This record gives sequence, structure tokens and C-alpha cells, in this order.
Amino acid sequence: MIAAGLALAAATVFAAQPAEAGFMDYTIRGTPIINAGPPTEFVIDDAGDKAALGSNDINGSTLGSISSVKIDRLDDRTRFPAGSGPATAPYLNFWITDGLGNYAVVANAPSNPAFQSLYNNGYDLSFADLANKVAKIFENDDKSWLPNNGVGLTFADLAGFVIQAPSVAELNIGWAGLGTGAPRELGTNVAYGVNWVFGDTLANYVSGDAGYLVENAAVTAVPEPGTLALFGLGLAGLGLLRRRKAA
Repeated sequence: MIAAGLALAAATVFAAQPAEAGFMDYTIRGTPIINAGPPTEFVIDDAGDKAALGSNDINGSTLGSISSVKIDRLDDRTRFPAGSGPATAPYLNFWITDGLGNYAVVANAPSNPAFQSLYNNGYDLSFADLANKVAKIFENDDKSWLPNNGVGLTFADLAGFVIQAPSVAELNIGWAGLGTGAPRELGTNVAYGVNWVFGDTLANYVSGDAGYLVENAAVTAVPEPGTLALFGLGLAGLGLLRRRKAA
């Protein structure tokens, strides 16, 4: 019985280890064309169109525990001016919460000069890459629950906040500041904690042109200290049990 319990604890910890993330494509606003992949193509051919790839695979992890968030881009970005949003797309968004019912989207536009050096045929970012970058807060008018009321923040200031998408019920009710551009699926309000976003403030493609072509979207997070401690206790218990059987 003890062995079964310890094995279950160990299996639970192993299940919580980082894994390749699964991303879903979805429409946020307007009528973007999404050609499912891989690779996946996002054609943004009308002003205001917005779509995304989203994942809930690391919901419940803190922002600071991100070990990698990545995506490869395959289309010819030289069509766009160097340093522009379309040339360095997509746009990385996170839903975060304080666990007390408050949510906001944390992001920084790819056209921000500080992000320019992070682009390399897409992105492969750790939290260390993000930590000193400006963190913009969106989709909530109430920022009193955030450090410094949400003003002048970097990602490091938000490291302890949990990545978590609001539920459909919460989004259906809504709150002040929640807009049509929030990363949630049009018509269903299904939302994802980590999002690669296409369109909106980025320049739009002309109808008929090739869209953003991407693949290998993934996100991983390191185990939280509490998880590592549980894992350590599980291994210690298994070792003790083996010693007792040997005796």
C-alpha cells in the first residue's frame, strides 16, 4: 500500500515535468483565414482581423518558471520594413492571474526595439530573455492588484504571477477593460494561457498574399520548488522502502 502511494506520488511528479506544448489555432476577431498545418498559415487580409495559436499546457505555472516559449516562422518577412511589427511577428501574449479573480494580458509588441534582437527565424525565449523587457498590461482597467498599479513594469516584476486563462464563464460575464482583441476564441470565449498572436496592430496582408507561416509552437516550464520538494520526498520514501525490504 505504501509502495503504491509513493509510486503514485512519483508518477504525479513525473507527469508534471516539462513537455512539448500543444497549440490550437483560433480566431479572435474578424475573418482571418487559417490554413491548418503544420505549418499553419494565418492570412490577415482585413483591418482588425486577429487570430492566434494558444496553449493551456503550462497553466498553473508562474510566469517566472517559463523555460522556453518558441515558434518558427517560415514565410518571407523581408517583404516588411526591418524592425516593423510584421517583420518580427508574431506577438507573444500571456494571461496572468493573482488567484483572486483578477486577470490581465501581459505582452510586449514585437516592434519594440528591445525585442528586435530576440527574433531569430521566430522565437525561442526563456524567462531570462523576457525578464528585463517592458511588460505591457492589457484587457483590464483595474490594475490595483499588480505591482506599482501596473505602471512601469518589466516581466521580472510579474515573475510570481500565475499563467492562467479565464474560464468561459468568467469571460462571458466580463469586466471593465476586457476588449474584443483579448486572446479568446470568437464565439466560444475559450481562452489559452500562452498565445502567439497574428494581426491586429500588425500591418495586414493584402488579400491573396501569403500569410504568416509558422510551425513548432511550444512552451515549457520548470517544476515549481514545491513540486521538486514533493519529488524529492517521493524518491526518499521509495529508497527507504527498498532498504526495509532488503533488511
